[in-house]
Amino acid sequence: MQHEQSPEPDGTPRSPQARQAEAERIAQSFERPPQAFGIVNATRIDARGIAPDSWAISEDGVISETGTSTQAFEEAAERHGIAEGSRVDAHGMLLMPGYVDIHAHGAWGQSFDDGADGIRTARAGHMLHGTTRQVCSLITNPLSVMEANLRNIREAMRTCPDILGAHLEGPFISPLHKGAHDPACLCDPSPERVAALIGAADGCLRQITIAPELPHAMRAIDMFAHAGVVCAVGHTDADFETATRAFDAGARLMTHLFNAMPGLHHRAPGPIPAAVEDRRVAIELINDGFHVQNPALRMALGFAPHRTVFVTDAMAATDCPDGAYKLGDLDVHVTDGHARLVSNGAIAGSTLLLEHAVQRAVLELGMAPADAVEAATLAPARVFGFDEPNTVTGAPLGLICRSYAADMLLLDPTGWQVRHVWCAGRRQR
Repeated sequence: MQHEQSPEPDGTPRSPQARQAEAERIAQSFERPPQAFGIVNATRIDARGIAPDSWAISEDGVISETGTSTQAFEEAAERHGIAEGSRVDAHGMLLMPGYVDIHAHGAWGQSFDDGADGIRTARAGHMLHGTTRQVCSLITNPLSVMEANLRNIREAMRTCPDILGAHLEGPFISPLHKGAHDPACLCDPSPERVAALIGAADGCLRQITIAPELPHAMRAIDMFAHAGVVCAVGHTDADFETATRAFDAGARLMTHLFNAMPGLHHRAPGPIPAAVEDRRVAIELINDGFHVQNPALRMALGFAPHRTVFVTDAMAATDCPDGAYKLGDLDVHVTDGHARLVSNGAIAGSTLLLEHAVQRAVLELGMAPADAVEAATLAPARVFGFDEPNTVTGAPLGLICRSYAADMLLLDPTGWQVRHVWCAGRRQR
């Protein structure tokens, strides 16, 4: 699908050919060992707070030392043998952990359902805007297609540490709140279907969205939880009691708060308060001002401190011009950056980037900077235990801290635009 390309003010590639070349460059970077480097004269912001005059040193893809003051950095750089050419002067820019998006479908004209090339291209689109790690969301399709797409994610993970695994947004969702999912492919989470998806994933399935009111949903949640898969309540017509039962059965996430579920009502509270009240549950939020408007966003930011997870639900049109696109087999048209199904006008994902979600949180909604950064870094990592040493990422994610993965960003302190990106110690931008 060809689209007229407009200039990108942030300098990211414009033409499809340039984007494919950039995607290949990023993929090849992971074939080489990471180089040792240091960043100095930065203002560090992570979930712990703000620290001016900060620095960090990376070795073997892991942060080996951090601190404050230029003199302390020079001494540490000498100890670790960081060459002059590998020392980055941030000149006061913001130093943050890499963003972690656990719910996104694509970017740069490609989706994570589009095989190896699509996965690589879509990931590059998010990488250059600061999303150093991503759970790749797969749209509802026939089960055989979803199984094949899971195998593609599993294969991509073998060489791309920036890919954390897969998220199935369907097919076990409510036809009453299907959003942009193909109703012909929705089905009940029978034990046989659940087992088939777990088997096809071969350990790459991180989360699955489930409507807990479906006939076999509670057993499915138990099966997925025992397989190490995080179940998310979403695309659901569940009442408060049913959602509570799902969380007691093992569900630990809510898919995009407010969207594709009953809203709040004082005599019919629905699933939202069930998630808010349960401290075991993290809550996704699409902070684009369109899926959820600003007054509701400002309210929602206070619902679950340290459990709010910014996600994009980004589809293929992300970081692309308006026009015609696909979401699975469904036709989508994007106008003013807003994606809707051609057939019925339903919202069809977003064109949001986590870079912009964090910008909006701080500059428009007035969220405390450390809290906004946490919602895009440590909070999503914590959903899967990636905030601790683990078998998927090795080093933990989500902080600028010794022994954490060297996923680091430098941002402009005025507009919070991402200027430089490192993932697992490799410079990507």
